[in-house]
Amino acid sequence: MSTQSEVIDEPLNPAADQPASISEGTLGGDRKGMLEKVTLGLFIVVPFLALLAAVPLLWGWGVSWLDLGMMVFLYYLGIHGVTIGFHRYFTHGSFKAKRPLRIALAIAGSLAVEGPLVRWVADHRKHHKYSDAEGDPHSPWRYGESVPALMKGLWWAHIGWMFDEERTPQDKYAPDLVKDNTLRLISKQFIVWTTISLALPAVVGGLVTWSWWGAFTGFFWGSLVRVALAHHVTWSINSICHAVGKRPFKSRDRSGNVWWLALVSGGESWHNLHHADPTAARHGVDRGQLDSSARIIRWFEQLGWAYDVRWPSTERLDARRTERTAEAA
Repeated sequence: MSTQSEVIDEPLNPAADQPASISEGTLGGDRKGMLEKVTLGLFIVVPFLALLAAVPLLWGWGVSWLDLGMMVFLYYLGIHGVTIGFHRYFTHGSFKAKRPLRIALAIAGSLAVEGPLVRWVADHRKHHKYSDAEGDPHSPWRYGESVPALMKGLWWAHIGWMFDEERTPQDKYAPDLVKDNTLRLISKQFIVWTTISLALPAVVGGLVTWSWWGAFTGFFWGSLVRVALAHHVTWSINSICHAVGKRPFKSRDRSGNVWWLALVSGGESWHNLHHADPTAARHGVDRGQLDSSARIIRWFEQLGWAYDVRWPSTERLDARRTERTAEAA
């Protein structure tokens, strides 16, 4: 049986060792007008402001420290299950993991309720093969560069693409996972992990407070709000990080670094470096770039649970920097 890294290198990374500027086939223009910037800002900020406003309004009535504690804990458990497990490990082979960790990452990622493991990986590998070009499952530049086209494209990249009837062939893009009986079973049991993920906060809230109201608020904040926020953040990597952000590294697409999403995305929003060097285990490589997923991978490595980690070297990073950022470094 082929190793994971042997299987994934070709389909997701056709030009990883030959960084280049944005290709002619890339969708979207190089400059954004004021209306476009305002549109992007509203799309990004409004959902987060609504959530922040809801907490003080409902404090002492519809939310408690227990609710927020469960929301934060399960949020970061699921987010890191996706960023470390589904993304950096299963999709890109950024490190190798011992069997218990491999299974734990598959389950943790499934608790984020972002779809079955094998489908998630297949979709993401296809995204990297055609990033921001024809064939990309979720490019925000799919419909053009005008404000209406961008709004439509952002919606498509954010969530609309998941309702598309066309499905990524899993045997083609994730054959290594399909051949693994345990991982295939975990993927098929997605509804089970979803049920556990959504029911757990309600059960804990009800038992701790010994009330139906505690069960309800636990479910609302620890399940519904938590999953909605995790989805919005993850989908923002598909939409926002391919529409705005700095691009200090050469890539074949329009991926950008969006600093204010770094903390809530587990470091995934340092997206430009990720597309310039997809198999790197660390995405936030410059000073001050928070990347909690990379830190946890380091802990796994120190514990002996992960090995052969593909940490980006200075030479590899310098080869991928644009001339302007290389001069400033």
